[in-house]
Amino acid sequence: MQYHLDTIPVWEAMEQESGCPLCYLYRKIEAEEVERSLGGSVMEPDTRIKVNETGICAKHHQQLFMLQNRLGHALLTDSHTKELLKKLDKWEKQADSIGGRGLFGKSSNGQELVEALQKASDGCVVCEAIDSHMKRYLFTFIHLWKTDKAFRAKWESSKGVCMPHGAALLTMAQRELSGDNLKQFTKSILHSIRESLSADEKDLEWFTLKFDYRNQAKPWGNSRNALERTINRLRGLCIQSKEDSSNS
Repeated sequence: MQYHLDTIPVWEAMEQESGCPLCYLYRKIEAEEVERSLGGSVMEPDTRIKVNETGICAKHHQQLFMLQNRLGHALLTDSHTKELLKKLDKWEKQADSIGGRGLFGKSSNGQELVEALQKASDGCVVCEAIDSHMKRYLFTFIHLWKTDKAFRAKWESSKGVCMPHGAALLTMAQRELSGDNLKQFTKSILHSIRESLSADEKDLEWFTLKFDYRNQAKPWGNSRNALERTINRLRGLCIQSKEDSSNS
C-alpha cells in the first residue's frame, strides 16, 4: 500500500511537546471521526452501507453516546441492527447443519458460525478510519525523520513516544527503511522510550516515597502526575494527566 505524505499534522503534533506526538494525533483523529459519525456524511450511501456492515465498537459507542445526539445515535444503531438481524436469521438456519455432513462429506462443528459472530462483534468503522489515518502519519513521521534535518532535531529533543506507537513506528520502518537508516531509526526509537520511561520511573518512585511521613515536607518535584505519565508511556494515552490537559 502506498501512503501520501501529510506533514503539517505531524509537525503540529511534535510542536505540542506532549508525552507522545502520535498519541496526540490519535486523540485528535478519534474525536473528529466520532463526531463525523453522527454528522451529515453518515447519510451518504457508501458510508451508511459500511456502517451497517461493520458496526461500531463499545469504546466508540460510548463516545458517541457522550455527544448527546441520541436520535442520530439511535438511527445509526437501528440501521446496523437491522442488517445484523438478517445475518442472524441466516446463521440460525445454518446452525441446523452442526454435527451433520456438509458439502464434500465434511462434518460441521459450527466453527464458521462462531467466527462470523465474532467478526460481527469486533468490527468498528471508527477504528478502521483512525487506523487508516495513523498509518499515513506513521509513514510521514518516518519520511520526515529520513529527509528533514529540522524534524530529526525536533524529534531528538522531544519526550519520545509511548511503547505502542514506538512498536508501530518500527513496524512501518521495516517496510520503509533499510540498512543504516533502519538501524539508526530503531536505536533512536528505543533510546527515546528508555530515556523517557527511566525519567518517569524515577518520578514515580519519588511519588510513592512521598507517602512516607519522613518525606512529607520535601518537594514533589515532577512526581505529582508520574503515575499517569508512566501508564501512558507504557500503554499509550489512556489516562488524562495534568500534562496532557495543559497541551489539549
